[in-house]
Amino acid sequence: MFSRRSWAVVLPLLFPGAGWAEERVAPRRWEEVEAAIRELEEAVTPESASEGEAAQPEEEASPPATSESTSPWPNVLSMEAMAWTLLPRRGAGGGEGFMQVEPRVAWDQGEPFRLDLGAPVRLRLWGGGDGAGFVRKEDWDTLSDWGQLVRLFTVGGDAPDSVWVGMMDGYTLLSGHLVRRYSNRANPDYHPAGVVGTGTLGPVYAEGFVSDLLGARLMGAEVALDVQHVLFGRPPVSGRYTLALSAVHDWGKAGGTSMPMTLAHLDGTAVVLRRRSKDKGLELHVLGGWGGRPGEGGAWGAVAGLGVEAVSPTLEVRARLEGRLQRGGFRQGAFGPDYELSRFQVAGPSAVPLAEAIFPEGASAYGEVILGWDAVLLNGMRQRLLFLSLGVETFTWGRVDVDGRVETRVLRQDLSLGLRGQATGMGQAGARYLVSGEARWRFLGGRLYAMGQGGTLLFPTTEGTLRPGAFAAVGMGVDNAR
Repeated sequence: MFSRRSWAVVLPLLFPGAGWAEERVAPRRWEEVEAAIRELEEAVTPESASEGEAAQPEEEASPPATSESTSPWPNVLSMEAMAWTLLPRRGAGGGEGFMQVEPRVAWDQGEPFRLDLGAPVRLRLWGGGDGAGFVRKEDWDTLSDWGQLVRLFTVGGDAPDSVWVGMMDGYTLLSGHLVRRYSNRANPDYHPAGVVGTGTLGPVYAEGFVSDLLGARLMGAEVALDVQHVLFGRPPVSGRYTLALSAVHDWGKAGGTSMPMTLAHLDGTAVVLRRRSKDKGLELHVLGGWGGRPGEGGAWGAVAGLGVEAVSPTLEVRARLEGRLQRGGFRQGAFGPDYELSRFQVAGPSAVPLAEAIFPEGASAYGEVILGWDAVLLNGMRQRLLFLSLGVETFTWGRVDVDGRVETRVLRQDLSLGLRGQATGMGQAGARYLVSGEARWRFLGGRLYAMGQGGTLLFPTTEGTLRPGAFAAVGMGVDNAR
């Protein structure tokens, strides 16, 4: 299936087939919405049907699961234990050591309902100074931190009307010109659960979210209108020409206090090429938009670009290229991968919170590619043998931002490797870099696995600055998921 406006990505971590938090392209697609509606109304069109592709006969569809093949409520139980060390960077102070224990249980009823519970508990072994508790208090010292107990909760699955709760990592709100590749846990001492809800009514499709279910932080929504549907009635395939309006507000009252900020954006999208066969597809679309900061005159920006999607049984590629214009401090994708840190201190020479920073006027070029490849037919980009996600923005005044991750499974998928990196403000003084990686090796039939993690961190302080740190961990886990 294709996605013209939904470049939303989340990281559900439903099953531990790979140790890395895996990026999922959220299936907010007009074709899927339309197919689901027709399925309910006519009970003849499968969800994957699209333009140029006939509905599959019933005998070709997978047979329904029975009680003899699978339980209606399959579950996953797992337990991980590892030594987790938190080290300061640049030689400041001493480190801290913990035993991290992470129990987990998941229930899966397929698309209608999924629930995955569990959170890491870090028990202090050494360090922390006088008054340090046995349990690392920064992991549980606010109401928002209790949201991490819900790893994933979904109702409705990929249906047009659905609700999703869990960690947001790489999340993009539909058109992506306000919220793109956002992570609500970039601050290592802030562990909220986000909520995403979708719905459709005739020619209107909407998606809304809050980044913190238990605190007043980011909230926003985007409403998209199928213009062809409005003017000429329901088309065979929806979403060829659409208009969308989005707005996002940060209350700044959870995960550390910061100044409120509101952004809005208007987008238009037109599909100019669509090619479909039974198991392959290609789509090209053009887009344009304008946005600003309500109540602040002169703060605005414009964007124009194109996107392409190519799908085959073993390969999925989504790419986008945009030209952007920024004026008066507004920028597209302001709520991005670095936002939970830049709201305290932006990258660059100014070292002030984002809401107070002066963003230079100019232009930029933005490119993004999401690629999933597999030698066999696994469903969904989360399960690919190779997964790559990369976003790059370069500005005319000398700044470059990069955010990416790569994941792979080798040795009959027993060994999973993941690497992610983020560079913000390259080309300027005060640029910052974050990198982390993880490896997991399954053995004894896959039930037991060894794992190692490591990387760099930035911790917001009460003074509003960012304190650098690093972490390393090694341990073992066991589950019944394989």
